[in-house]
Amino acid sequence: MTVRLADLTTMRVGGPAERLFEPPTRDELVGTARELFAEVDPFDPSTAVVLLAGGSNTIVGDEPVTNSVLHVVTRGVELLDDVAEGRVGLRVDAGERWGALVDLAVARGFAGIEALAGIPGSVGAAPVQNIGAYGQEVSSVLRRVEFYDADLDEVVWIDAADLGLGYRSSVLKRGERTGVVLRVEIELQAPGDGLGAPIAYAQLAGALGAELGERRPIAEVRDAVVALRASKGMVLDPTDADSCSAGSFFMNPVVSQSFASGLPADAPRFRQAAAPDGTPLVKLSAAWLIEHAGVRKGFSLPGSRAAISSKHTLAITNRGGATAVEVTELARFVQARVLAEYGVVLQPEPVFVDAEL
Repeated sequence: MTVRLADLTTMRVGGPAERLFEPPTRDELVGTARELFAEVDPFDPSTAVVLLAGGSNTIVGDEPVTNSVLHVVTRGVELLDDVAEGRVGLRVDAGERWGALVDLAVARGFAGIEALAGIPGSVGAAPVQNIGAYGQEVSSVLRRVEFYDADLDEVVWIDAADLGLGYRSSVLKRGERTGVVLRVEIELQAPGDGLGAPIAYAQLAGALGAELGERRPIAEVRDAVVALRASKGMVLDPTDADSCSAGSFFMNPVVSQSFASGLPADAPRFRQAAAPDGTPLVKLSAAWLIEHAGVRKGFSLPGSRAAISSKHTLAITNRGGATAVEVTELARFVQARVLAEYGVVLQPEPVFVDAEL
């Protein structure tokens, strides 16, 4: 049966696939992955396995996808008891929706991921991307990942420390290990007082009328985050065209402090850990760079159905019937404008399947 991959991605672009596999259980996922990866020829890209889960961070090309597509849809959440007092461990199947996991944690009074509410996508993709928002990152709660390692042809557990987690990155995203995430273990706080983790993001603190470092009720924090995301079109909503996107399309660039000193004084800068050679680093705001390079909210190329979100310059949206070609053309235009204006190369955040910038 041919399946239109546009229907499985939040950007709503992508051609048809004839070989789509959706194993419903963890064991069947392992078996299917083993069979599909055994067919891969490392010298023939047409045999590569395409991994798809929530489809919220994926841009699929318009032409038919001839590769095998493994759609991860497994479900399940298990409480663990091998944690310290005041903590709680969760083992979660990769196909669970991330937003549903956050809602479950909030309902149970578990703190540590409430600022990651409203992020679309799957639990299995969270450590691959090291998702983060409003002062929290998956890396701060991740214990380990169960992974089918195609090179070893075996199931292994990979500790968080061995995943090379960085800003929207990991060894899995960088392709240093090939396979499929099966389950994810996280460890949260179980404070017993209903309060979330200390607020670590100024915009969130402002929305809550709180101070940085203050603790507020977990549900209150979650609701404030969802409201902030919705105001930027970053919560899936079938009535809001701005939410038909892949979320933030470009990563905030990290540059040397000396390079950043040559940018306009009002360009936002956020201090980062130094580079391995000791070079001081800062993170820039991609949204600020895009807007001040002349690409405004709502901008689109002539005749294109892809547009910058009307709410947030960091998102490229499908205004209805856009193609992957239109999306990537707009992305390249944005990159070119920022490079010409500021000398900064914006790196895309989504994964590209049969499409490229």
